[in-house]
Amino acid sequence: MSKLDQVLILDPPSDLRFKGPFTDVVTTNLKLKNPSERRVCFKVKTTAPRRYCVRPNSGVIDAGAMVSISVMLQPFDYDPNEKSKHKFMVQTIFAPPNVSDMDSLWKDAKPDDLMDSKLRCVFELPSENDKVNDVDAAKAAPVMNSVKPEQTAAAVPVAASLDDTEIKKVLEKCKRLQSEMNKLTEENRQLKEDGIRMRKMPRSDHMTSNSTSLLGREASTASLPSLLVVIAAIFIGFFLGKFIL
Repeated sequence: MSKLDQVLILDPPSDLRFKGPFTDVVTTNLKLKNPSERRVCFKVKTTAPRRYCVRPNSGVIDAGAMVSISVMLQPFDYDPNEKSKHKFMVQTIFAPPNVSDMDSLWKDAKPDDLMDSKLRCVFELPSENDKVNDVDAAKAAPVMNSVKPEQTAAAVPVAASLDDTEIKKVLEKCKRLQSEMNKLTEENRQLKEDGIRMRKMPRSDHMTSNSTSLLGREASTASLPSLLVVIAAIFIGFFLGKFIL
């Protein structure tokens, strides 16, 4: 009786390719698809079991289902002059109606009932074009980083000039308000001196009336600087608050 053909469809069908560098674990995927109407048991074997980890390395695939297997190559010192002689074999068998002990199934299986597919391992190093692209990307990163500070630096003087303009406007307004406050303070001082002189003069009805009106003017005038001081403080606080925000 001739050996059965493999019922599963393998992807990739013949080669398992591993792309270096091989300083870390390199993983490639193997897909097993069952196009038949029966359940199929599978088992994955390799000629170098210490160099690979296979997950899962055995199982059952339902009819019409597919299983993805991860084949992990462990780190090693790669020699480009040495060709890979590692091989994998996917062994399969149709599952009986009630399968429970997989070890007994494979142990008692007849050779004519077994199906298998062989795959060879291919090691690949990054191509020269990939290396060039990596170098170009590494060079481009510092260039992009150097452009950003220049753009930021160019924007700083503009913002600084606008801030200086606002400061000058606020300072000029503060100076005007201060000058007006000084004038009003001087006028207030003069009025107080006049009031003191009026009090020292001999009293008469005429002088009393004049002094009364003068004192009224003094009181009203004295309250005027206080009001202006409050208004000036409000203006100064408004402009300084606008500048800070």
